[in-house]
Amino acid sequence: MTPQDTADHVGTGMMANDQACQALGIRVTHIAPGRATMTMTVRPDMLNGFAICHGGLITTLADSAFAYACNSYNELTVASGLSVDFVAPGREGDVLTAVAEEVSLAGRTGVYDVNVTNQRGERIAVFRGRSYRMKGRPTVPPAA
Repeated sequence: MTPQDTADHVGTGMMANDQACQALGIRVTHIAPGRATMTMTVRPDMLNGFAICHGGLITTLADSAFAYACNSYNELTVASGLSVDFVAPGREGDVLTAVAEEVSLAGRTGVYDVNVTNQRGERIAVFRGRSYRMKGRPTVPPAA
């Protein structure tokens, strides 16, 4: 398998078991080695008391893109930490896009940046995730 084939296989395999993403309507629109793009439409049940998208749900979208990007090599990888800055509100009906990109991968640790934008290209949040790889453990079973 090519690295892209592996990333595609991981994306499909992860989503098949990803109850959180399925419940929130988060979709993978692109995956490649060290990269992932995911989208989520802000629904009325995602709004907080100020009628804007709950920050935890924006973080979930960004964290999901981070997870798919760092697992795209099919080596089980988990988050060891993250930070997120909200720079604009997400509104009902917005289609939010999270683009995760690998910044550094050395040994068992990695750093990934995720930008979340709306359908107008306006930045909503900036996320940085730190990852830890479980060497020798695949994220999903290898393709037959």
